[in-house]
Amino acid sequence: MTWLPGPGLLWILPLYGALLALHLGLPARRVSGYVRDPAGVPLRYRLNGILVLLSSVGLWAAACQLRLLAWDALYVHRWELAEGACMLGAAFTLCVVLTAPRGPDRSLLQELYLGRTANPQWWGGRVDAKMALYLLGAVMLELNLLSFAAHQVMHFPRHQSWGVIVYTALFTFFLLDYLTFEKVHLYTYDFVAENVGFKLGWGCLVFYPFFYPVGLWAVADREVPGLPFAWELGAVGLFFCGWVLSRGANLQKFWFKVDPGRSVFGLMRPEALTGRDGKTVLVSGFWGLSRHINYLGELLMATGLTLSLGVLGAWAPWLYPLYYLALLVPRQREDDRRCQAKYGDLWEEYRRRVPHRIVPFLY
Repeated sequence: MTWLPGPGLLWILPLYGALLALHLGLPARRVSGYVRDPAGVPLRYRLNGILVLLSSVGLWAAACQLRLLAWDALYVHRWELAEGACMLGAAFTLCVVLTAPRGPDRSLLQELYLGRTANPQWWGGRVDAKMALYLLGAVMLELNLLSFAAHQVMHFPRHQSWGVIVYTALFTFFLLDYLTFEKVHLYTYDFVAENVGFKLGWGCLVFYPFFYPVGLWAVADREVPGLPFAWELGAVGLFFCGWVLSRGANLQKFWFKVDPGRSVFGLMRPEALTGRDGKTVLVSGFWGLSRHINYLGELLMATGLTLSLGVLGAWAPWLYPLYYLALLVPRQREDDRRCQAKYGDLWEEYRRRVPHRIVPFLY
């Protein structure tokens, strides 16, 4: 392996800096989110994720075509770049946590991990910490996917793996979908319930772009055997079944919050439980199947991605769906506790109406 001169931080800083500059410089739409500031006013966000992603991929492809950069450079230097991202993630955590007021109930270690501030925004609101972190992580993940796949294709030109191509295409669809529906994600758990600390900062700058492509990381340097067309079709079908559940549930919840009377995909009017204090809990459509049907969708997409690679004897690609399992099951329990505290008896009624946590009729 050819090592980059100097520490990886010297390379990851300009890379992430360029992505942030694109976010700041490209046109963006201004939207209001679900979270409100101390005065009760909804926070405003600049959203231009698709533009940033497409521009970044275009600039990367142009640099490779002009031979300023090797197509597989991000794979060849993945360890140095990951090391630099680790240092940047740690430095970001210290800056964003230690400069915020100390909380009364948590230790310093807990605050470093979970954060002190829920929704920091800088430069007059032009940069929201959470949105910027997720955007940088998503774009870096896409560049890694393309570079990792390019390495495999370049080194095994006589044995092209459809699994690698399908995996990269599905993951690219996943990222395009995520950034297309940026506004919807302003109403999800991460933006509503989490603070900005090591978990979110290091997670987006390091874990998201460097661990999520673990499937390609594991197979990019080896010849991948082909599997029957029916296998690939089944993996793609499983992925899109998960996408329907995840995207459909998140869209339904978003529409209910901004327009409670809106029909669910034009098929049925939403049904909700209403408490004496006026609070409502959606109980129909996707949210009548299980209390976190979107989590099942995430798990199915991750499993479909792993199966699409076609390397049944390798354990490393399975780290991705196993990570989702380890993340989402505890998160569901925490979200249940948070909703119980917020909705009280209304949540108990919802639990009676929809008894299963994630998997309908099973769990």
